[in-house]
Amino acid sequence: MPQFSYKARKRNGELIQGSLEVSDRSAALSQIEREGLLPISLEMVRGRAENKAGNARRSKKGVASDTESGTSPTVLRELLGRKRKPKLQELATYTQQLANLLHSGMPLTVALKSMTHLESKGIPQEVSLQLRQDVMEGKGLSEAMGKQPHIFSDLYINMIRAGEQSGALEEVLYRLAAHFERFAEVRQKFVSALIYPIIVGTVGLSIIILFMTVILPKFTQIFTDMKVPLPASTQALITISSISATYWWLAPILLLVFLIVYRRYRATSAGRHSIDRWKLTLPVIGKVFRLNLFGQFARTLATLLKNGVPVLTALKITEKVIPNTVLAEAIAKTREDVTDGKTISQPLARSKVFPQLMIDLIKIGEETGDVPGSLQSVAETYENELTIALRVMTNLVEPAMIILMAIGVGGLLFSILSAMFQITSSIGR
Repeated sequence: MPQFSYKARKRNGELIQGSLEVSDRSAALSQIEREGLLPISLEMVRGRAENKAGNARRSKKGVASDTESGTSPTVLRELLGRKRKPKLQELATYTQQLANLLHSGMPLTVALKSMTHLESKGIPQEVSLQLRQDVMEGKGLSEAMGKQPHIFSDLYINMIRAGEQSGALEEVLYRLAAHFERFAEVRQKFVSALIYPIIVGTVGLSIIILFMTVILPKFTQIFTDMKVPLPASTQALITISSISATYWWLAPILLLVFLIVYRRYRATSAGRHSIDRWKLTLPVIGKVFRLNLFGQFARTLATLLKNGVPVLTALKITEKVIPNTVLAEAIAKTREDVTDGKTISQPLARSKVFPQLMIDLIKIGEETGDVPGSLQSVAETYENELTIALRVMTNLVEPAMIILMAIGVGGLLFSILSAMFQITSSIGR
């Protein structure tokens, strides 16, 4: 009978090693989990020849686990490759469900099997099936998730790895779920703040287009028949309408050219850096961008450090997560300086990108030995300020959009009415 050597952790995080004589790898994992242990690695130390022969037979008939699920490995990889990246809320829900199953006492492989029957919008069943298969083969959950980067980010994988090493996988999953929930909430605030301006802008633009393409041509015909000199504003409006009707096809072409040039410029390192820096300096909305990025940096780094991820690894992951090259470069420089043995707060201060409040709070955390706690306070501070800034931006944008729409529509009406008054005056004479 094959013999397996394993490493596992108890619920309290204690690492233990042992060996088992069982029929196959699946039985070894089941026995380890029945003992209340979290398997980390599992290797066959005796019976490799029989195992290779069995693998050869299975390669002709198909892998049993894939046959049971009705999906071959090739088809499974193709299915996984076509799936879109899940949204933050979808990932939070999936993580919360897995944490709840482990909290109920289920072994990891059983929990992953149950995940295939739970509704996880945005994350297909094949993901959990593949994770379960990899874990059954002796891989750690973090290693299995690393094979699916389209679903699980570096932050997610490193957090899971830290949870496996500390024996606190269940707790880490709950923290991850809360982390993604918070980010989804912040993103939703952005979307909510933009809905009203977009609606007002769309309605205003639609009214102007309708007026220029449908209503104005009818008035133009009346003005032409009357043969009366028109005010300059009306004549300019008619000229614009005529040009728009004749060369309307130029608009989508120009828009397409602009988008191509913009995308190519942004694809360059200098272009993206310039655009990202410009975003941070915009009036009103620039403050919103800055607060969001500062909060995202602090919360991500705090979450990683709090779960035992080494500081250099945490900074590298955070650098990848931040969607702004200006801040990402500052974090990269910080990581280089930390390698030289310096604290986080000093290189962050030298970057002149991060605010002094953040630097001071991180410095206090370094002095007290609680950097994750300080970063958590920083994140909460900037997220609260972001909520206020979004409300202020909305309060400023809404009346601005209404005023702009009123000026546009009012200008159109003024041009038509002034022409009508001109015609009425000429008839009176």
